[in-house]
Amino acid sequence: MTDETDDVRVWLVDRGYNNRDLIVLKYATPDGTRLFRRELAAQAIDLDSVTAAKDVSASDLENVDDSELRERYESEAKRMSAQHDPDDTI
Repeated sequence: MTDETDDVRVWLVDRGYNNRDLIVLKYATPDGTRLFRRELAAQAIDLDSVTAAKDVSASDLENVDDSELRERYESEAKRMSAQHDPDDTI
């Protein structure tokens, strides 16, 4: 069982679609350096599951190497955390 201290809070920073009719949600750490991607079927999405923040395992995060993306994700994560509670439906 995973220890809760291994979880990292990430904030919704981007939402889009891919060519397979999937909704792609991107959640980033507050400093924008790490990213969690989630793909959901557009037809089957439960809108209540899209929240301002998620607590995810550190092992599920990928590094953000692009400095422009890091800055954008950091800015958006800070904005989301200032305007929303983590469980707010977005």
